[in-house]
Formats: sequence, structure tokens, C-alpha cells
Amino acid sequence: MIVVGDSPLSLSEFSDIVFKDKKIILSDKAIENAARSFEFLQRFSSNKLIYGINTGFGPMAQYKVSEENLLQLQYNLIRSHSSGGGKLMTPKMVKAVMVARLQSLIQGYSGVHPDSLRILVNLINNNVTPCIFEHGGVGASGDLVQLAHLALVLIGEGEVIFEGVVQPTAAVYEKLGITPLKIRIREGLAVINGTSAMTGIGMLNIIQAQKLIEWSVLLSAMINEIVEAYDDHYSHELNVVKQHTGQNTVAAQLRDILKDSKMVRSRSEYLYNPANLNHEVFEDKVQEYYSLRCVTQVLGPVYDTIAYAEKVVVNELNSVNDNPVIDYKNNNIFHGGNFHGDYVSLEMDKLKTAITKLSMLAERQLNYLLNDKLNQKFPPFVNLGTLGLNFGMQGMQFTATSTVAENQTLSFPMYLHSIPNNNDNQDIVSMGCNAALITKKIIDNSFEVLGIQMMSVLQAIDFLKCDDRLSSETGSVFAKVRKLFPKFVEDNPKYKDLQRIKKFFEKSDPVISFKLGNLPENWEE
Repeated sequence: MIVVGDSPLSLSEFSDIVFKDKKIILSDKAIENAARSFEFLQRFSSNKLIYGINTGFGPMAQYKVSEENLLQLQYNLIRSHSSGGGKLMTPKMVKAVMVARLQSLIQGYSGVHPDSLRILVNLINNNVTPCIFEHGGVGASGDLVQLAHLALVLIGEGEVIFEGVVQPTAAVYEKLGITPLKIRIREGLAVINGTSAMTGIGMLNIIQAQKLIEWSVLLSAMINEIVEAYDDHYSHELNVVKQHTGQNTVAAQLRDILKDSKMVRSRSEYLYNPANLNHEVFEDKVQEYYSLRCVTQVLGPVYDTIAYAEKVVVNELNSVNDNPVIDYKNNNIFHGGNFHGDYVSLEMDKLKTAITKLSMLAERQLNYLLNDKLNQKFPPFVNLGTLGLNFGMQGMQFTATSTVAENQTLSFPMYLHSIPNNNDNQDIVSMGCNAALITKKIIDNSFEVLGIQMMSVLQAIDFLKCDDRLSSETGSVFAKVRKLFPKFVEDNPKYKDLQRIKKFFEKSDPVISFKLGNLPENWEE
């Protein structure tokens, strides 16, 4: 059980709620803050003109709404903005959105009745996820359209996904004994006017990006190992003279993974030893190709980008991001633009660019492994069958190449793609939800590319018959993943193998070191 409302929510706690279905409970402080904010708004709003309470919305704010229509105004807002299009978000994505919206509302600056919080908690704990569409938000007055679909479910309307099936909200509420939210004064605007869709999806992206970079480091270690690369390019001494946290972290991970490998070579032992220098031409390269030698310099910035994105998006998760801010502590209401999603949008664009570069590194390492003219060590396409008759990993390389190309195209920044709308009231927007969704696509793609890379590495290890010379960590991974993807000689379809390995990667826990116990046992569930 995770108590929410007493302290900021961490990435780890967020992950436990969304991925491990940890139950949540509202703290007494959260309920008290919401109640005091709600009561203050009721008192303060009497005989005053306050945006979204007794005015229209956006460019219609110049119109005052009569007393008898105030509650209907909130219902109209929710229903009119439930206008999304495109694909439905997955239940995990929607659950992340719900947790993010709850975390904003429990700060006690939104003027909502505590019942709003209780219903959200009930839905989250029962894995009832509103049908929210991907298309709709421009991320400037918040994720209005996506969050309107959430609000629509809170008032008992629309549809939800429950027990894997799309069902009418009313029917699920009746089954679970949930009473729909009753609008009191501001619940419509408070729920839909915020950055919680982009933030929730952004949090998922960061969690998955952490898994990606660790698998990328692991695979980079494995390919360096099986080609018997020199160990100095990930040495402490070489990397410490560069003042970057990410580079030195990646180098330390490589050293830890390969510390007991019997395959990587010492430059001092081989190339600084006069006994080995009686040649005019050396068959082995004195320095490896950049995709092998520059792993710390390429993945270091990716590591740093993920780390900074986590800091920014977790800050957004724990922030008040609607408008106006109902500040009962200072006895005032403040109008502004905390719903603007530029912080999340920019971080998602940076993250997707970094992950695209990660996938490009994987594709280059894969190409090196499959091209016998480059590696001079393995048969073409690590083909363990008859050359000319069999094809090995040739077909899978096409998939990896095309997928990386898609990542490169998708990396155009949404943060810079502002289109004014809303009668030019929203004259500069963040497109934050679009940025988060595209980033998710790039992350999903990259798991696929790394899956193909892993399949090829495993074939290469079997070609060399070197599994007994691998490090303890890479050897454990080899044994584990080989159970999902057995060695093959004859050609057969590989798409289901790729799906299994991709799912395995996605379900792993991000860890510093790839011990066997940290790999998912229940990946098929």
C-alpha cells in the first residue's frame, strides 16, 4: 500500500502503482487540504468574477454565467471536450494519466471536493481505466481533450476498459458499487485543465527508457566481448578525464559486466608486448570501429538525458498544474498558466532524440556483427546453416534498419511545432502530449531493434562456442534468453521470437547490474 498526499511521489512508487498494481490510499493530509481548498473556494467565489467558476472558458471567458447555470457549465465543459480521436491509449498509459492527475489534485490548490480524489483512487485500485484517445491535446491549457475523457468517466458517463473489455462506465460503476462524481463548483475545469496526460505518459517513457539504456549497455558489452575487443576504451583511466556523469557511469557498468570475461583483451598484454609485434600488417584492428569503441561517449549523453528528464517530469508530477490556483493558505485565487506543458514537451523531445541515437548505435553494432567483411570473424548474417541456401539473420536486419529509420523521422521536435488555436487564445502551445506519445513510439521501436540485436549476438556466441568464456553476467543473460530463443540453423519465421524477446526486455526491472535474479521470471504473464 502506498500512501499519497504526505510527500512527493517518486518514480519508483509511480512504477509500482502502474506496473505492479500496488494499491494506494489517501493520507489524512490530502483529504484535509482538498476539503479546505474546496470550502475556501465556495466562500471566496461569492460576488466575485472568477475564471471557470462563473465565466465561460478560453476566449469565451468574457461572458458571465448566471448563478443557476454554474454546475451545468462544468458538465458542459466535460462533455464538449470529450472529443478525442485516433487510437485508444493502453490501460497502463491511462492508469499513469490517472495517477498523475490525482497527484496534482491532492496538493490542495484545485478547489475540488474530496470525493473527486476518492473516486480516482477507487478507479486506480480497481484497474478501471477510462477510454482516452491519443489525439486531441495541444498541451497548452493542459491536456484538455484527454483529461475530459477521464472527467467524463468520473461523472459516470462514457466507457472504460475493465477486465480487458471496453464497457459502459455506468455498468462497471454499478458492478463495483461506485457512485459517480457530483459536480459541486469547479470539478470539471479542475480535472481537465492540467498536464497530467503528457506527464503520466512521460513517466512511463522514463521508466522504459531506463530499461532500454541498461539493455543497450549490456548488448554493447556482449558484442565487445565476442569480438575480443580491447578493454581500455571503457577503462576508468580513459573515461575519468571526461567530466560527464553519464559517460563515467556507462564505463563503470561495462567494467562491472565484463570484469571476469575471458574474452576481452588487454592492450598492454597484446599490443604493448614486443613479442607480439613481429608483423608488418596486423589482421586485427588496432582500434575497434566507433560503434564498439565509443560506447561510453554515445550512451553517456543518453544516460544523462534520461536522468535529467526524470528530474523534470517527476517535478511536474508533484506540481499543481491547473488554473486558476485556489490558494486557501493565502486567502486568494491566482490566475496564470501552470497548465502549459513546455517542461514536459521539451524533455520528451530530448528523450526521444537520445533514444533514437541509442537505436542507431544498436543498428550499427548489428550491422558490424552481420557483415563478415567488417568483423572478419562471423559468417554473413551470423548464418549457422549453409551459405547461399540459408539466410541466418538477414531478414531481421531489414526490420531493424527500417525501424531505426522511422525513429529518425519521428525525432522532429514537437516542442517547436506550435499551432495557435482556440480563437488564438492559445496562441503558443506545447504539443506536450503529442511529444510524449511519439516518444513512446520511439521507445517501443527501440526495444524491437535491441531484440533483433540480442538474437544476432546469441547466434554469434553459438557460432564461436564461447559461452564458457563469457563473463558471469553476460553468460547468465545468454542462458536466460536462449530459453526464449533457441539456437537455429534452418530458416524459419522469426517474428514470434522477436515478440517474446521484446516483451522480456520491456518487463525487466531497471538495475545497475544484470544479475540473473533481476531478469523477469514471469515475462509471459
